[in-house]
Amino acid sequence: MGSLGVGGNGGLWWMGPFHDNIHRRRDKKRNKESRPSSSGDSARGASTAASYRFPLRQAATAASLALTGDTIAQLHQRWVRNKDTLSRSEDFKDTASSLMSEHDWIRSLRMTSYGFLLYGPGSYAWYQLLDHCMPKQNVQNLMMKVLLNQVVLGPIVIAVVFAWNNLWQGKLAEFPNKYKKDAFPTLCTGNFHIVAQGSDFGYQSA
Repeated sequence: MGSLGVGGNGGLWWMGPFHDNIHRRRDKKRNKESRPSSSGDSARGASTAASYRFPLRQAATAASLALTGDTIAQLHQRWVRNKDTLSRSEDFKDTASSLMSEHDWIRSLRMTSYGFLLYGPGSYAWYQLLDHCMPKQNVQNLMMKVLLNQVVLGPIVIAVVFAWNNLWQGKLAEFPNKYKKDAFPTLCTGNFHIVAQGSDFGYQSA
């Protein structure tokens, strides 16, 4: 996700060799300084390193939600496809077994890994950025955050989901056409999230 480059470990990738050269020069100067000063620098460096941690809780939450959502979606699709046959069955166990027998576990794994590796950390970095840029808790900032979610985060999330699925399926070359064809309809069908986002931001601001 594009927002992964903001905050977290992704925020350091751009420095590259130039950053290494600067640190080499600084290390030479630090070797000439007194021991207490070096100790202080080490403490500050350790504190900075400790601040960049993988958001495990957010990633796990996103992964579990992605797995749950995909499971519900697959069950719904199979129910609609086999509604006439399944509705005749009087045994709930037989119905559940029939629905789960065709479950696409690779698809579930694909969506779960997306939630854990991409959406969880990415959305965490995104919301941290929004809070940093708009720390004041008022209605204006609330509406702006919801708007940015729809205009900026929404298209990015859709692009990453499409690319991730195509990559797993070995169809990455088809991603541009897939995005052109399905991105806008997908974004429109997700507009119901506006109310949920507003409530979420409002709860955080309370």
